[in-house]
Amino acid sequence: MTERAAPSVDGLVVGILGGTGDQGRGLAFRFARAGHPVIIGSRSQERARTVAGLLGRQVQGMANRDAAREAGVVIAAVPYEGHADLLASLTPELAGKVVVDCVNPLGFDDRGAYPLPVPEGSAAEQAAALLPDSRVVAAFHHVSAVLLLDPEVESMDLDVLVLGDDRTATDLVQALAARIPGVRGVYAGRLRNCGQVEALTANLVSINRRYKAHAGIRITDI
Repeated sequence: MTERAAPSVDGLVVGILGGTGDQGRGLAFRFARAGHPVIIGSRSQERARTVAGLLGRQVQGMANRDAAREAGVVIAAVPYEGHADLLASLTPELAGKVVVDCVNPLGFDDRGAYPLPVPEGSAAEQAAALLPDSRVVAAFHHVSAVLLLDPEVESMDLDVLVLGDDRTATDLVQALAARIPGVRGVYAGRLRNCGQVEALTANLVSINRRYKAHAGIRITDI
């Protein structure tokens, strides 16, 4: 089967809701380094601006609502506990946009990490239910925030699993993932298959703790 041509993402403005957390800051740093204008969103505009100031000229800080409105593509990198409330509050601003959900619903106890049940099946499916006028794509679940934030790491040995029901949107997110050196975006199915992708993060957490690593995923034979 012939691979689909990757769309151009040059100049695409990337907004990151929850961009002051480790994962959000790491993605902001990498996309800004790749030449994208980046908008960090936060409940606190002041905190967003402070964090943005640490990441370089390509990065701005705004309140979540403004970030959602101004960005061309929006990444949700918020804790699962606040995921539904935040997205529901931004439905008008996110209408018509590609929304990339990278939220992992995980719990932690004395035996380690474990996946939390989500009524809709996954955080990404929850996002799609809350944002009927957006094109929701799931991606960036297994990317180490430590590696993303390390300026000494020039290239990452990683595949990003990209799931969604709109192939134009998943193609765009695959191309966006490939802006990070060493990373491939790999189409991995529709949103209904996202539950196991999010849950796999618990296994990676266990691997990382046992081997003192920052493990990711590679898909063979493609």
